[in-house]
Amino acid sequence: MCATCGCDTGAVSSIHHHGHDHDHSFEREHHHHKTIVDVEQDVLHQNNLLAERNRGYFDAKNIRALNLVSSPGSGKTSLLEKTLIDLKNEMDFAVIEGDQQTTNDADRIHATGTKVTQINTGKGCHLDSHMIYHAVHGMKLRENMVLFIENVGNLVCPAMFDLGEKERVVIISVTEGDDKPLKYPDMFHTSTLCIINKIDLLPYVPFSMDKVKENAKKINPNLQFREVSCTSGEGLESWYSWLRSKVLIPQEV
Repeated sequence: MCATCGCDTGAVSSIHHHGHDHDHSFEREHHHHKTIVDVEQDVLHQNNLLAERNRGYFDAKNIRALNLVSSPGSGKTSLLEKTLIDLKNEMDFAVIEGDQQTTNDADRIHATGTKVTQINTGKGCHLDSHMIYHAVHGMKLRENMVLFIENVGNLVCPAMFDLGEKERVVIISVTEGDDKPLKYPDMFHTSTLCIINKIDLLPYVPFSMDKVKENAKKINPNLQFREVSCTSGEGLESWYSWLRSKVLIPQEV
């Protein structure tokens, strides 16, 4: 059970809840009169307000924030490691790592020489804008940086929460199946780019590149794709070119 969402029961607790595709309203019955209280709107409204504040902060400092989302095991930390190492002489990076427990991924990022902070969500299944707000201000980020936010491995709940990012990048691996976009449409609908990872394994798994793109385009016709392998290095330059195109270089006066 997700302690933040409560999405398996719809039960009331002292913390805020948010909904997915089922009802998170709760009912209070008193003298046969029924009052329905919708809490989803308030929770997401407050999150979105703080997300806009985060976005304003990023814009003011020319920080390009990217929210990396995926299911567990897609290889997003490996992709992040490769990116930080290969582009360290081109861009100034910082990373926020989101996981339920451990600092394993943050330790891997720290080993690349990158500024990183860890957010452990406990039983929570996603990051929210409040967590990012406090993490960012504790990091004292410089201007003109690229900030990667590696979200908790989950293709459901993180889709609901704007963190103030400029771009949302969804990462899937060829081992996950080409029907992933149809099973988790909200995440693909809200993303700008889809990175298809572990393409070195294509000869060994029943995965159709054409089919996964067709399925994703049904959800989001504007979604872009990059096919990569962190093991062989294939396709990484295409991902780097996309990233370079999103970074705003300040003009010298």
